Amino acid sequence: FALDPETGAQRWVYDPMIEIAGDYGDGLINRGVAAWLDPARAKGKPCGRRIFETTLDARLIALDALTGEPCRDFGNRGQIGLRDVARYIPAQYHMTSPPAVIDDVVVVGSALDDNSRVDMPSGVVRAFDARTGALRWKWEPLPPNDSESTSASSGKPWRTGAGNAWSVMVVDHERDLVFLPTGSASPDYYGGLRPGDDKWADSVVALRGKTGEFVWGFQLVHHDLWDYDSASPPLLTTVQHDGKTVPVVIQGNKTGFLYVLNRDTGAPVFPVEERPVPQTDVPGEVTSPTQPFPLAPPALVPQKLSADDAWGITPEDRQVCRERLKTLRNDGLFTPPSLRGTLSVPGNIGGMNWSGYAYDPQHSLLVVNTNNLPAGMGLIPADKYWDEVDKNTENADYAQQSGGPYGLFRTFIFAKAHHLPCAPPPWGTLTAVDMTTGTIRWQVPLGSLAPGNPAVPVG
Repeated sequence: FALDPETGAQRWVYDPMIEIAGDYGDGLINRGVAAWLDPARAKGKPCGRRIFETTLDARLIALDALTGEPCRDFGNRGQIGLRDVARYIPAQYHMTSPPAVIDDVVVVGSALDDNSRVDMPSGVVRAFDARTGALRWKWEPLPPNDSESTSASSGKPWRTGAGNAWSVMVVDHERDLVFLPTGSASPDYYGGLRPGDDKWADSVVALRGKTGEFVWGFQLVHHDLWDYDSASPPLLTTVQHDGKTVPVVIQGNKTGFLYVLNRDTGAPVFPVEERPVPQTDVPGEVTSPTQPFPLAPPALVPQKLSADDAWGITPEDRQVCRERLKTLRNDGLFTPPSLRGTLSVPGNIGGMNWSGYAYDPQHSLLVVNTNNLPAGMGLIPADKYWDEVDKNTENADYAQQSGGPYGLFRTFIFAKAHHLPCAPPPWGTLTAVDMTTGTIRWQVPLGSLAPGNPAVPVG
Protein backbone atom coordinates (compact mmCIF):
# COMPACT_ATOMS: atom_id res chain seq x y z
CA PHE A 1 0.00 0.00 0.00
CA ALA A 2 1.00 3.65 -0.44
CA LEU A 3 0.60 6.37 2.19
CA ASP A 4 0.54 10.14 1.89
CA PRO A 5 3.89 11.24 3.40
CA GLU A 6 2.38 14.32 5.06
CA THR A 7 -0.90 12.99 6.44
CA GLY A 8 -0.38 9.24 6.58
CA ALA A 9 -3.63 8.74 4.68
CA GLN A 10 -3.78 5.66 2.48
CA ARG A 11 -3.58 6.54 -1.21
CA TRP A 12 -3.90 3.07 -2.66
CA VAL A 13 -3.57 -0.60 -1.81
CA TYR A 14 -2.63 -3.54 -4.01
CA ASP A 15 -3.05 -7.19 -3.06
CA PRO A 16 -0.73 -9.50 -5.03
CA MET A 17 -2.93 -12.45 -4.01
CA ILE A 18 -0.05 -14.71 -3.06
CA GLU A 19 -0.63 -18.40 -2.45
CA ILE A 20 -0.70 -18.11 1.34
CA ALA A 21 -1.16 -21.86 1.82
CA GLY A 22 2.42 -22.48 0.71
CA ASP A 23 4.87 -23.84 3.29
CA TYR A 24 7.27 -20.89 3.12
CA GLY A 25 10.21 -21.56 5.40
CA ASP A 26 10.63 -17.87 6.25
CA GLY A 27 6.95 -17.30 7.00
CA LEU A 28 4.72 -14.67 5.40
CA ILE A 29 7.29 -11.88 5.20
CA ASN A 30 8.45 -9.25 2.73
CA ARG A 31 11.35 -6.86 3.30
CA GLY A 32 10.30 -4.10 0.93
CA VAL A 33 9.86 -2.86 -2.62
CA ALA A 34 11.93 -0.93 -5.18
CA ALA A 35 11.03 2.22 -7.13
CA TRP A 36 12.10 3.34 -10.61
CA LEU A 37 11.49 6.56 -12.56
CA ASP A 38 11.32 6.00 -16.32
CA PRO A 39 13.21 8.92 -17.92
CA ALA A 40 11.80 8.07 -21.34
CA ARG A 41 8.12 8.20 -20.36
CA ALA A 42 6.24 11.45 -20.92
CA LYS A 43 5.13 13.26 -17.78
CA GLY A 44 1.63 12.27 -16.73
CA LYS A 45 1.65 8.96 -18.58
CA PRO A 46 0.79 5.83 -16.56
CA CYS A 47 3.70 3.98 -14.96
CA GLY A 48 6.16 6.83 -15.32
CA ARG A 49 7.30 5.82 -11.85
CA ARG A 50 7.10 2.13 -11.10
CA ILE A 51 7.06 0.12 -7.90
CA PHE A 52 8.59 -3.35 -8.20
CA GLU A 53 7.70 -6.10 -5.77
CA THR A 54 8.78 -9.73 -5.60
CA THR A 55 6.45 -12.22 -3.95
CA LEU A 56 6.68 -15.33 -1.84
CA ASP A 57 5.13 -17.38 -4.64
CA ALA A 58 7.91 -16.29 -7.03
CA ARG A 59 6.58 -13.43 -9.14
CA LEU A 60 7.89 -9.97 -10.06
CA ILE A 61 5.16 -7.31 -10.17
CA ALA A 62 5.31 -3.77 -11.59
CA LEU A 63 2.82 -1.18 -10.31
CA ASP A 64 2.08 2.44 -11.17
CA ALA A 65 3.41 4.42 -8.20
CA LEU A 66 0.56 6.96 -8.46
CA THR A 67 -2.37 4.57 -8.61
CA GLY A 68 -1.19 1.12 -7.54
CA GLU A 69 -2.51 -0.34 -10.79
CA PRO A 70 -0.41 -2.99 -12.58
CA CYS A 71 1.75 -1.71 -15.45
CA ARG A 72 0.11 -3.59 -18.31
CA ASP A 73 3.12 -3.29 -20.62
CA PHE A 74 5.31 -5.21 -18.16
CA GLY A 75 5.34 -8.97 -18.71
CA ASN A 76 1.88 -10.51 -18.59
CA ARG A 77 -0.37 -7.59 -17.64
CA GLY A 78 1.98 -6.31 -14.97
CA GLN A 79 3.84 -9.36 -13.74
CA ILE A 80 6.23 -12.12 -14.71
CA GLY A 81 6.76 -15.57 -13.22
CA LEU A 82 10.09 -16.41 -11.61
CA ARG A 83 9.67 -20.17 -11.27
CA ASP A 84 11.68 -21.11 -14.35
CA VAL A 85 14.80 -22.16 -12.45
CA ALA A 86 16.65 -25.44 -12.18
CA ARG A 87 15.14 -27.82 -9.60
CA TYR A 88 12.27 -25.47 -8.74
CA ILE A 89 10.26 -26.56 -5.69
CA PRO A 90 6.95 -24.79 -4.93
CA ALA A 91 7.07 -22.61 -1.80
CA GLN A 92 10.64 -23.66 -1.00
CA TYR A 93 11.75 -21.26 -3.75
CA HIS A 94 10.48 -17.76 -2.98
CA MET A 95 11.43 -14.09 -2.58
CA THR A 96 11.59 -12.10 0.65
CA SER A 97 13.81 -9.09 -0.19
CA PRO A 98 13.17 -6.27 -2.65
CA PRO A 99 14.63 -6.29 -6.14
CA ALA A 100 17.44 -3.90 -7.04
CA VAL A 101 17.03 -1.43 -9.90
CA ILE A 102 20.00 -0.09 -11.86
CA ASP A 103 19.45 2.02 -14.98
CA ASP A 104 16.53 0.26 -16.72
CA VAL A 105 17.23 -3.20 -15.28
CA VAL A 106 15.45 -4.92 -12.37
CA VAL A 107 17.62 -7.50 -10.58
CA VAL A 108 16.07 -10.27 -8.45
CA GLY A 109 17.54 -12.90 -6.18
CA SER A 110 15.69 -15.59 -4.23
CA ALA A 111 15.18 -17.18 -0.84
CA LEU A 112 15.27 -20.94 -0.28
CA ASP A 113 14.22 -23.19 2.57
CA ASP A 114 17.38 -24.50 4.19
CA ASN A 115 18.42 -28.12 4.52
CA SER A 116 15.44 -30.03 3.20
CA ARG A 117 17.57 -31.64 0.49
CA VAL A 118 21.02 -31.67 -1.07
CA ASP A 119 20.11 -30.37 -4.52
CA MET A 120 18.01 -27.34 -3.68
CA PRO A 121 16.86 -25.03 -6.49
CA SER A 122 19.43 -22.92 -8.26
CA GLY A 123 20.37 -19.62 -6.65
CA VAL A 124 20.41 -17.92 -10.06
CA VAL A 125 20.28 -14.11 -10.07
CA ARG A 126 18.27 -12.64 -12.94
CA ALA A 127 17.77 -9.19 -14.45
CA PHE A 128 14.69 -8.04 -16.35
CA ASP A 129 13.89 -5.05 -18.53
CA ALA A 130 12.16 -2.50 -16.28
CA ARG A 131 9.71 -1.55 -19.04
CA THR A 132 8.84 -4.85 -20.70
CA GLY A 133 9.84 -7.54 -18.21
CA ALA A 134 12.02 -9.29 -20.80
CA LEU A 135 14.96 -11.26 -19.42
CA ARG A 136 18.18 -9.27 -19.91
CA TRP A 137 20.73 -11.53 -18.19
CA LYS A 138 21.23 -14.18 -15.54
CA TRP A 139 24.15 -15.23 -13.35
CA GLU A 140 24.66 -18.54 -11.55
CA PRO A 141 26.61 -18.43 -8.26
CA LEU A 142 27.49 -22.16 -8.42
CA PRO A 143 28.33 -24.67 -11.15
CA PRO A 144 25.36 -26.65 -12.51
CA ASN A 145 24.30 -30.06 -11.27
CA ASP A 146 24.73 -32.43 -14.17
CA SER A 147 26.57 -35.56 -15.21
CA GLU A 148 29.36 -33.48 -16.75
CA SER A 149 30.08 -31.54 -13.57
CA THR A 150 32.45 -33.44 -11.30
CA SER A 151 34.97 -32.45 -8.71
CA ALA A 152 38.52 -32.54 -10.00
CA SER A 153 39.73 -33.49 -6.54
CA SER A 154 37.37 -36.40 -5.86
CA GLY A 155 35.74 -37.33 -9.16
CA LYS A 156 32.34 -37.38 -7.41
CA PRO A 157 29.25 -35.95 -9.08
CA TRP A 158 28.67 -32.36 -8.03
CA ARG A 159 25.32 -32.03 -6.24
CA THR A 160 24.21 -28.86 -4.54
CA GLY A 161 22.04 -25.80 -4.97
CA ALA A 162 21.31 -22.39 -3.44
CA GLY A 163 24.26 -20.00 -3.01
CA ASN A 164 21.42 -17.57 -3.52
CA ALA A 165 21.22 -13.81 -2.92
CA TRP A 166 18.33 -13.77 -0.45
CA SER A 167 19.26 -10.59 1.40
CA VAL A 168 19.15 -7.01 0.14
CA MET A 169 21.25 -6.18 -2.93
CA VAL A 170 22.70 -2.70 -3.48
CA VAL A 171 23.74 -0.81 -6.61
CA ASP A 172 26.39 1.71 -7.62
CA HIS A 173 24.88 3.64 -10.55
CA GLU A 174 28.10 5.49 -11.37
CA ARG A 175 30.08 2.26 -11.73
CA ASP A 176 27.19 0.24 -13.20
CA LEU A 177 27.68 -2.38 -10.48
CA VAL A 178 25.24 -4.55 -8.54
CA PHE A 179 26.53 -5.96 -5.26
CA LEU A 180 25.13 -9.31 -4.15
CA PRO A 181 25.47 -10.90 -0.70
CA THR A 182 25.17 -14.65 -1.29
CA GLY A 183 24.14 -17.43 1.06
CA SER A 184 25.46 -20.90 1.68
CA ALA A 185 25.39 -23.79 -0.76
CA SER A 186 22.94 -26.58 0.06
CA PRO A 187 22.71 -28.32 2.35
CA ASP A 188 24.07 -26.03 5.03
CA TYR A 189 25.76 -28.58 7.30
CA TYR A 190 27.15 -31.28 5.00
CA GLY A 191 29.35 -30.54 2.01
CA GLY A 192 30.64 -33.94 0.95
CA LEU A 193 28.72 -33.70 -2.34
CA ARG A 194 29.94 -30.16 -3.05
CA PRO A 195 33.72 -30.44 -2.50
CA GLY A 196 35.89 -27.35 -2.76
CA ASP A 197 35.32 -23.73 -1.75
CA ASP A 198 31.82 -23.59 -3.34
CA LYS A 199 32.36 -20.25 -5.05
CA TRP A 200 30.48 -18.01 -5.17
CA ALA A 201 28.39 -19.02 -2.17
CA ASP A 202 28.95 -17.09 1.10
CA SER A 203 30.42 -14.16 -0.78
CA VAL A 204 29.94 -10.58 -1.80
CA VAL A 205 29.91 -10.38 -5.60
CA ALA A 206 29.98 -7.40 -7.98
CA LEU A 207 28.19 -7.81 -11.32
CA ARG A 208 27.93 -5.39 -14.23
CA GLY A 209 24.41 -3.96 -14.17
CA LYS A 210 23.84 -3.81 -17.92
CA THR A 211 25.16 -7.27 -18.78
CA GLY A 212 25.48 -9.39 -15.63
CA GLU A 213 29.21 -9.76 -16.27
CA PHE A 214 31.13 -11.01 -13.23
CA VAL A 215 33.46 -8.18 -12.15
CA TRP A 216 34.83 -9.50 -8.86
CA GLY A 217 33.94 -11.66 -5.88
CA PHE A 218 35.22 -12.10 -2.36
CA GLN A 219 34.31 -15.24 -0.43
CA LEU A 220 33.80 -14.73 3.30
CA VAL A 221 33.46 -18.42 4.21
CA HIS A 222 34.94 -21.33 2.25
CA HIS A 223 32.91 -24.54 1.99
CA ASP A 224 30.34 -23.34 4.52
CA LEU A 225 29.15 -25.95 7.05
CA TRP A 226 27.63 -23.54 9.60
CA ASP A 227 24.91 -21.57 7.73
CA TYR A 228 27.19 -18.53 7.81
CA ASP A 229 25.37 -16.67 5.03
CA SER A 230 26.25 -13.18 3.90
CA ALA A 231 22.99 -12.05 5.47
CA SER A 232 23.79 -8.37 5.94
CA PRO A 233 23.31 -6.07 2.95
CA PRO A 234 26.55 -4.67 1.51
CA LEU A 235 27.15 -1.04 2.48
CA LEU A 236 28.73 1.36 -0.03
CA THR A 237 30.72 4.31 1.26
CA THR A 238 34.18 5.88 1.23
CA VAL A 239 36.80 5.65 3.97
CA GLN A 240 40.12 7.30 4.66
CA HIS A 241 42.92 4.75 4.51
CA ASP A 242 46.66 5.39 4.37
CA GLY A 243 45.96 9.04 3.61
CA LYS A 244 43.70 8.25 0.64
CA THR A 245 39.94 8.35 0.08
CA VAL A 246 38.93 4.82 -0.89
CA PRO A 247 35.51 3.75 -2.24
CA VAL A 248 34.59 0.58 -0.37
CA VAL A 249 32.05 -2.15 0.13
CA ILE A 250 31.56 -3.14 3.76
CA GLN A 251 30.23 -6.66 4.23
CA GLY A 252 29.43 -8.23 7.58
CA ASN A 253 28.98 -11.91 8.26
CA LYS A 254 27.35 -14.15 10.83
CA THR A 255 30.85 -14.99 12.08
CA GLY A 256 31.03 -11.49 13.56
CA PHE A 257 33.70 -10.43 11.08
CA LEU A 258 33.53 -7.25 9.00
CA TYR A 259 35.25 -7.22 5.61
CA VAL A 260 36.16 -3.85 4.07
CA LEU A 261 36.79 -4.24 0.34
CA ASN A 262 37.82 -1.90 -2.45
CA ARG A 263 34.66 -1.23 -4.42
CA ASP A 264 36.40 -1.37 -7.80
CA THR A 265 38.53 -4.48 -7.31
CA GLY A 266 37.24 -6.41 -4.28
CA ALA A 267 40.71 -6.29 -2.71
CA PRO A 268 40.70 -6.04 1.11
CA VAL A 269 41.39 -2.54 2.43
CA PHE A 270 42.31 -3.94 5.84
CA PRO A 271 44.43 -7.09 5.46
CA VAL A 272 42.78 -10.52 5.44
CA GLU A 273 44.80 -13.67 6.04
CA GLU A 274 43.98 -17.32 5.53
CA ARG A 275 44.36 -19.21 8.82
CA PRO A 276 44.17 -22.94 9.54
CA VAL A 277 40.86 -24.02 11.07
CA PRO A 278 39.57 -27.22 12.75
CA GLN A 279 39.06 -30.15 10.40
CA THR A 280 36.21 -32.63 10.07
CA ASP A 281 36.03 -36.13 11.50
CA VAL A 282 32.85 -36.99 9.55
CA PRO A 283 33.20 -39.71 6.88
CA GLY A 284 32.69 -38.26 3.41
CA GLU A 285 33.26 -34.64 4.38
CA VAL A 286 36.27 -32.57 3.30
CA THR A 287 36.60 -29.26 5.13
CA SER A 288 38.45 -26.22 3.88
CA PRO A 289 41.94 -26.19 5.42
CA THR A 290 41.77 -22.42 5.99
CA GLN A 291 39.29 -19.57 6.37
CA PRO A 292 39.71 -15.80 5.75
CA PHE A 293 40.34 -13.83 8.96
CA PRO A 294 40.39 -10.01 8.70
CA LEU A 295 43.16 -8.44 10.76
CA ALA A 296 40.94 -5.39 11.27
CA PRO A 297 38.34 -4.65 12.45
CA PRO A 298 38.37 -7.27 15.22
CA ALA A 299 35.47 -9.69 15.56
CA LEU A 300 32.43 -7.90 16.97
CA VAL A 301 31.12 -10.93 18.90
CA PRO A 302 32.64 -13.74 20.99
CA GLN A 303 33.89 -16.62 18.86
CA LYS A 304 34.55 -19.19 21.57
CA LEU A 305 32.80 -20.49 24.68
CA SER A 306 34.31 -23.04 27.07
CA ALA A 307 32.47 -25.09 29.65
CA ASP A 308 34.24 -23.06 32.34
CA ASP A 309 32.78 -19.88 30.82
CA ALA A 310 29.20 -21.19 30.93
CA TRP A 311 26.67 -18.79 32.42
CA GLY A 312 23.45 -19.35 34.31
CA ILE A 313 21.11 -17.17 36.31
CA THR A 314 21.27 -19.78 39.10
CA PRO A 315 24.04 -22.19 40.13
CA GLU A 316 21.84 -25.03 38.88
CA ASP A 317 21.46 -23.42 35.46
CA ARG A 318 25.19 -22.82 35.25
CA GLN A 319 25.95 -26.46 36.05
CA VAL A 320 23.45 -27.67 33.44
CA CYS A 321 25.13 -25.44 30.87
CA ARG A 322 28.60 -26.68 31.79
CA GLU A 323 27.59 -30.30 31.43
CA ARG A 324 25.87 -29.63 28.11
CA LEU A 325 28.90 -27.84 26.67
CA LYS A 326 31.21 -30.67 27.73
CA THR A 327 29.33 -33.08 25.46
CA LEU A 328 29.97 -31.06 22.30
CA ARG A 329 32.99 -30.84 20.05
CA ASN A 330 34.29 -27.35 20.73
CA ASP A 331 37.48 -26.21 19.01
CA GLY A 332 36.54 -22.57 18.50
CA LEU A 333 35.37 -20.73 15.41
CA PHE A 334 34.75 -22.96 12.38
CA THR A 335 34.55 -26.19 14.38
CA PRO A 336 32.82 -28.41 11.80
CA PRO A 337 29.62 -30.38 12.39
CA SER A 338 30.17 -33.79 13.93
CA LEU A 339 28.27 -36.95 14.77
CA ARG A 340 28.68 -36.32 18.51
CA GLY A 341 27.43 -32.73 18.22
CA THR A 342 29.34 -29.47 17.79
CA LEU A 343 29.25 -26.08 19.45
CA SER A 344 28.98 -23.28 16.90
CA VAL A 345 30.13 -19.87 18.16
CA PRO A 346 28.59 -17.67 16.86
CA GLY A 347 25.46 -19.63 16.01
CA ASN A 348 23.57 -19.53 12.74
CA ILE A 349 21.86 -16.19 13.48
CA GLY A 350 25.17 -14.41 13.98
CA GLY A 351 27.04 -12.32 14.61
CA MET A 352 25.57 -10.00 12.04
CA ASN A 353 22.32 -10.84 10.34
CA TRP A 354 20.08 -9.17 7.76
CA SER A 355 19.50 -6.04 9.86
CA GLY A 356 22.75 -4.55 8.53
CA TYR A 357 24.50 -1.42 9.78
CA ALA A 358 24.56 2.40 9.60
CA TYR A 359 27.50 4.62 8.67
CA ASP A 360 28.35 8.10 9.95
CA PRO A 361 30.80 9.56 7.40
CA GLN A 362 31.46 12.69 9.45
CA HIS A 363 32.95 10.66 12.29
CA SER A 364 33.97 7.62 10.21
CA LEU A 365 31.85 5.36 12.43
CA LEU A 366 30.06 2.20 11.40
CA VAL A 367 27.33 1.24 13.88
CA VAL A 368 26.39 -2.44 13.95
CA ASN A 369 23.97 -4.52 15.99
CA THR A 370 24.96 -8.12 16.64
CA ASN A 371 23.72 -11.32 18.28
CA ASN A 372 25.58 -13.55 20.72
CA LEU A 373 23.73 -16.88 20.73
CA PRO A 374 25.91 -19.99 20.38
CA ALA A 375 24.23 -23.01 18.82
CA GLY A 376 24.61 -26.74 19.06
CA MET A 377 24.36 -28.78 15.88
CA GLY A 378 25.19 -32.24 14.70
CA LEU A 379 24.82 -34.77 11.92
CA ILE A 380 22.63 -37.88 12.04
CA PRO A 381 23.25 -40.87 9.75
CA ALA A 382 20.40 -41.04 7.25
CA ASP A 383 19.31 -44.53 8.34
CA LYS A 384 18.86 -43.29 11.93
CA TYR A 385 17.37 -39.90 11.14
CA TRP A 386 13.67 -40.59 11.68
CA ASP A 387 14.34 -42.49 14.90
CA GLU A 388 16.16 -39.44 16.25
CA VAL A 389 13.35 -37.14 15.13
CA ASP A 390 10.81 -39.31 16.94
CA LYS A 391 12.90 -39.34 20.12
CA ASN A 392 13.76 -35.61 19.85
CA THR A 393 16.43 -36.07 22.48
CA GLU A 394 18.04 -32.79 21.49
CA ASN A 395 14.80 -30.75 21.71
CA ALA A 396 16.00 -29.23 18.46
CA ASP A 397 15.15 -28.32 14.90
CA TYR A 398 15.69 -31.31 12.62
CA ALA A 399 16.24 -31.32 8.86
CA GLN A 400 16.62 -34.33 6.60
CA GLN A 401 19.12 -33.02 4.03
CA SER A 402 17.50 -35.52 1.67
CA GLY A 403 19.80 -37.04 -0.93
CA GLY A 404 22.83 -36.98 1.35
CA PRO A 405 24.19 -39.41 3.94
CA TYR A 406 23.27 -37.28 6.97
CA GLY A 407 20.37 -35.38 8.44
CA LEU A 408 20.96 -32.72 11.06
CA PHE A 409 19.80 -31.23 14.31
CA ARG A 410 20.48 -27.72 15.54
CA THR A 411 19.44 -25.86 18.65
CA PHE A 412 20.46 -22.82 20.63
CA ILE A 413 22.25 -23.66 23.87
CA PHE A 414 19.92 -22.72 26.74
CA ALA A 415 19.59 -23.72 30.36
CA LYS A 416 16.31 -25.62 30.50
CA ALA A 417 14.96 -24.30 33.80
CA HIS A 418 14.83 -20.60 32.89
CA HIS A 419 15.42 -20.92 29.14
CA LEU A 420 18.24 -18.38 29.16
CA PRO A 421 21.39 -18.68 27.01
CA CYS A 422 24.39 -20.55 28.35
CA ALA A 423 26.66 -17.83 26.96
CA PRO A 424 27.44 -14.93 29.29
CA PRO A 425 25.46 -11.78 28.48
CA PRO A 426 25.10 -9.48 26.72
CA TRP A 427 23.29 -11.50 24.05
CA GLY A 428 22.93 -8.46 21.84
CA THR A 429 25.27 -5.52 21.37
CA LEU A 430 25.52 -2.25 19.50
CA THR A 431 29.06 -1.56 18.33
CA ALA A 432 30.68 1.50 16.78
CA VAL A 433 33.68 0.74 14.58
CA ASP A 434 36.19 3.41 13.57
CA MET A 435 36.53 2.78 9.84
CA THR A 436 39.70 4.84 9.53
CA THR A 437 41.67 2.75 12.01
CA GLY A 438 39.65 -0.47 11.95
CA THR A 439 39.20 -0.43 15.73
CA ILE A 440 36.18 -0.62 18.02
CA ARG A 441 35.34 2.84 19.37
CA TRP A 442 32.62 1.66 21.75
CA GLN A 443 30.32 -1.30 22.39
CA VAL A 444 27.20 -1.38 24.57
CA PRO A 445 24.58 -4.02 25.44
CA LEU A 446 21.47 -3.89 23.28
CA GLY A 447 18.07 -4.91 24.59
CA SER A 448 16.83 -6.50 27.78
CA LEU A 449 14.76 -9.54 28.63
CA ALA A 450 13.04 -7.75 31.49
CA PRO A 451 13.51 -3.96 31.48
CA GLY A 452 13.82 -2.60 34.99
CA ASN A 453 14.33 -6.01 36.60
CA PRO A 454 17.80 -6.01 38.22
CA ALA A 455 17.75 -9.81 38.49
CA VAL A 456 17.85 -10.23 34.71
CA PRO A 457 20.92 -8.93 32.85
CA VAL A 458 20.67 -6.44 30.04
CA GLY A 459 21.34 -7.92 26.62
